[in-house]
Amino acid sequence: MVLQRVFRAVIMGPPGSGKGTVSGRIIKTFGLTHISSGDILRNNINAKTELGLLMKACIDQGQLLPDDVMARLILNDLRTLGNTSWLLDGFPRTILQAEALDNAYSVDSRLSSRWTHTASGRVYNIDFNPPKVPGLDDVTGEPLVQRDDDTPHTVTRRLKAYENQTEPVLEYYRSKGVLETFSGTETNQIWPHIESFLHRKLSIHSKKVA
Repeated sequence: MVLQRVFRAVIMGPPGSGKGTVSGRIIKTFGLTHISSGDILRNNINAKTELGLLMKACIDQGQLLPDDVMARLILNDLRTLGNTSWLLDGFPRTILQAEALDNAYSVDSRLSSRWTHTASGRVYNIDFNPPKVPGLDDVTGEPLVQRDDDTPHTVTRRLKAYENQTEPVLEYYRSKGVLETFSGTETNQIWPHIESFLHRKLSIHSKKVA
């Protein structure tokens, strides 16, 4: 598959959830570049870059990695990809990291796809959860208001339990109207839903690869 527009997403899921397998299938099917925060961290530590040495010092001392430093590390790597579609794994893990990612990859307000029902706070996204009638709230039928703070499309996956640190990040993206959740006990059970969702929401066309 070849994407007709740049697509950037974050995938989230606890250890053992099958996230790695699903990521591999998304990358293979839709031609995205896989970005692993763990790989970026290890590469910088091994290369003894300035940020890598700072991260290693924190790890050696048993300290939490500072949000601003972690964000700089990941964003520096993402910038080298230019106008590339990617799937980001392992970042963001906190609200501050999520905000840093949004600020770096915000969408032009003229292309904003986020709509809000002001009275209730209900959020719609024309790419992920569009209203039944364009421009109108599903419940009241009242007009929706378009905001100028749309964020990069985000694909995430939620299983039965959430890590305390991750749930606020999921809620952050949920409030932005760009969260899509998939749940199940087996990867093969979840994958058809994810694949169908991405086929439906992305502007794509088939291209045979020799």
